[in-house]
Amino acid sequence: MKATGIVRRIDELGRVVIPKEIRSTLRLKSGDPLEIFTDRDELMLKKYSPIASLDKFSEGTAKSLSDLSGHIAVICDTDEVLCASGRGQRAFDGKGLSQKMEKILRERKSYIANLSEGGDVVPITAENEQTVTAQIIVPIVCNGDCLGAVALVSTEQGAKIEASACKLAQLSATILANQFE
Repeated sequence: MKATGIVRRIDELGRVVIPKEIRSTLRLKSGDPLEIFTDRDELMLKKYSPIASLDKFSEGTAKSLSDLSGHIAVICDTDEVLCASGRGQRAFDGKGLSQKMEKILRERKSYIANLSEGGDVVPITAENEQTVTAQIIVPIVCNGDCLGAVALVSTEQGAKIEASACKLAQLSATILANQFE
């Protein structure tokens, strides 16, 4: 752990204010769930990601989805890419989400775009190192909360996300969401 040099007092209700600088650095927003860990005299807060708790299941889902669709499969929580599978996956692994991707998750609606048909492709990650030519993004929604998304992307010229691949992405998002009901 890294020391910040910031000291805060606990108020009479047991609350502690997390400084704005730390909240913005860690991309914490009002209402974000935090997981609490203790170890002897240490207390650690970690942004809670239910999807991250299914890491092996998500990895297997991404691999199967990529194998069946022939596209790069990406599974993310609301902050970053948790796993990716397929040719070109390294451009996505562990990267933070772009603001446009976060907007799609907030809206909780699927998004499909094919450059070959004049669509507006949304960058998945903030770094956007990969040139995506076609994509479908399906939010993972459980009990009204968006937990993340399943995305299929292609980097091939003239690529198109076909209807069968869209159904696979929707099925995968539904299966992941059902793990939390």
